[in-house]
Amino acid sequence: MRFLKSKLPVLFTERLKLRLPELKDYHQWSDLRYSSQDFLKPWEPTWTEDHLTKEAFQSRVEWAEKAAKQLTSLPLLIFRREDNEIIGGITLDQIQFGPHQSGSLGYWVGERFARQGFMYESLQKIVHHSFKEIGISRIEAACIPNNKPSRKLLEKTDFKYEGVAQSYLEIAGTWQPHVLYANLRNDRRNHADTNQ
Repeated sequence: MRFLKSKLPVLFTERLKLRLPELKDYHQWSDLRYSSQDFLKPWEPTWTEDHLTKEAFQSRVEWAEKAAKQLTSLPLLIFRREDNEIIGGITLDQIQFGPHQSGSLGYWVGERFARQGFMYESLQKIVHHSFKEIGISRIEAACIPNNKPSRKLLEKTDFKYEGVAQSYLEIAGTWQPHVLYANLRNDRRNHADTNQ
């Protein structure tokens, strides 16, 4: 499956719209990231010096459109539908087809929008889109073990714990272990199999 420019996905939930970033989003995006930096930085790779610059955002926009067209990644911003305000972002990355049929999920939410169910809606939507429209079979996600809100969110959206990877990602300047989760299109891990 490949997207034409006019067919690049825009996803909707009851309260949210998810779409690729555009240059016009820069000020909202940078303001939200800046105001939420103390909230976000403990869970993210170290920000580069130019992280919040317009030039870096323009590069992000260009990469996002190219990656979405090639269907190697689907980096979406999340907007509240009532006022079109950016509340965070969600990315299905490392999309693979063939025998692997998988992708890796990452997400963030601005501090003032946390714990309001917005990311739960977003995860449900991206999982549905990934399985039904993109056609992959497995979505992986990882988080630092003590990130209890993220673990709870993944478990609430039917991601199952699969183990721990040591020194998985460099977060906040330190190589950190991560707990690994996966959501499978045809997941029977919590169902009795009557054929065995």
